[in-house]
Amino acid sequence: MADLVFVEKSTAFDAAMFRFAASHTSPATTRLMRFISFFASADYLLVVPPLVTLILAWFRQLQWFALKVLVISLTSTMLNQALKRVFERPRPETAMLEQSGLSFPSGHAMIGGSFYGLLIYIVWRTVPNPFWRWLLTILLTLLLLLIGYSRIYLNVHYATDVLAGFSAGILWLLISIYFMRKLEKVYLRKVERKQV
Repeated sequence: MADLVFVEKSTAFDAAMFRFAASHTSPATTRLMRFISFFASADYLLVVPPLVTLILAWFRQLQWFALKVLVISLTSTMLNQALKRVFERPRPETAMLEQSGLSFPSGHAMIGGSFYGLLIYIVWRTVPNPFWRWLLTILLTLLLLLIGYSRIYLNVHYATDVLAGFSAGILWLLISIYFMRKLEKVYLRKVERKQV
């Protein structure tokens, strides 16, 4: 995405997605997109990940998941802000909402991608019933995709911002889970030795 936007300077994909969104713009759809967009807003993500962390920490067998939520939410936010400063892409001038800050990569897509991706990971690891596991996974995936599309529909991000955000968020999530699982195994081995 960075190569497409900053090296090739191609705007064809972004323009096509804005045209697609414009083809079904209506007051009702705009209200819906604003509502969906809230579920990865700063106000939402300042409250919900810490709340999820507290709930998971209450259960001894889920405490490592609680730590993952806390660490991954915090670090993905910091990484997103760092990447925005590196690329310094202004937001679209046609935005339907007043938004401050830079555009690339989308914070809603990147931080939302890591947070909801982590929830999917937790659901997959902890929900034993296949029906509920698949249902929750599909619902969380749909919500995440709709959040990304809402940012394009509302013209507060280019489509390339959203795709870059999803890519960076999911990549950071996978890297973080890998290293935190390594840390968890080391910690558990030390606990077992002390108990012996």
